[in-house]
Amino acid sequence: MTLNRMLYISTAVGPITTAVTGTILRSAQAYNAAHGITGVLCQGRGVYLQVLEGEKSRIESLYDRIVLDKRHHNMALRQQHDIDRRRYGNWAMAHVDMSHLEEAQAGGGQQITFDPYLATADDVMARIDALIAAGKVMDAPVV
Repeated sequence: MTLNRMLYISTAVGPITTAVTGTILRSAQAYNAAHGITGVLCQGRGVYLQVLEGEKSRIESLYDRIVLDKRHHNMALRQQHDIDRRRYGNWAMAHVDMSHLEEAQAGGGQQITFDPYLATADDVMARIDALIAAGKVMDAPVV
């Protein structure tokens, strides 16, 4: 079995509410646990970032289903590649609050806003890892 990791970004259609996020998470956690998929869902500021890890054909099949979900649009597959081991292997789907992605004040008092559509995929992954390291994981049942 070849392990694969996929990172995509999308924009929410309408507000991202606790009810919408909860529905997405419960569905993802159940489906992923049954299909050997792990990962993390980051949401906030109208954007979703999701990393899926697992057998390549399974995550591609899941991605094909996700693309059809009417709760988001502007899908951008940012990265997909084979991996030796899972980065988020403890979680069928962790939930991370992305509202803390703003960078510290830049020179001149300007705030720099992180735009995951413009950032490199490696920078997006680094931001996700930084949020996890900072304890921003909100809902992550261990598999």
